[in-house]
Amino acid sequence: MKTLQTERLILRPWKEEDKVPFAAMNSDPEVMEHFPALLTKEQSDQLYSRLSSFIQQNGWGLWAVEVPGVADFIGFIGLFRPAFTSHFTPCVEVGWRLARPFWGKGYATEGALKALDFGFNELKLDEIVSFTACCNTRSQAVMQKIGMQHNPEDDFDHPLLAEGHPLRRHVLYRCKRADE
Repeated sequence: MKTLQTERLILRPWKEEDKVPFAAMNSDPEVMEHFPALLTKEQSDQLYSRLSSFIQQNGWGLWAVEVPGVADFIGFIGLFRPAFTSHFTPCVEVGWRLARPFWGKGYATEGALKALDFGFNELKLDEIVSFTACCNTRSQAVMQKIGMQHNPEDDFDHPLLAEGHPLRRHVLYRCKRADE
């Protein structure tokens, strides 16, 4: 199973001891502001199992992130395959979720750039996408910083959210592998 390293971060497979801080992060109203609901401990543990299993099966995924000398777990960053159908699927997305104390430090950008590099150079993907609710301007700023492009014609209604849900409308950003 692949572990990635940047100047400040280690993106690694999940460990059992990540469960408690992961559940705390997933129950934080600020962290989960742009998601349909806070996660219970049980739901967080189920997500932990899915993310951990995905990495075990594929050798890559949404890795747990640590900052050596600072924190053993700050959230996740990496690549994943969305489980829903839309005009841009099947695809691989780059995504992140960090605990609130680690926002504004450039960690999401740094880790996402490493994940993109891995996706294009190791997995040989031609394109990687990212998406979020239209109101999530912080994540959109990261998407822009990592060189992703937005075309409003690509925006979509998330099929797993009910019509009328305030988070249903999503923006889609794309990044293509640079021609070599």
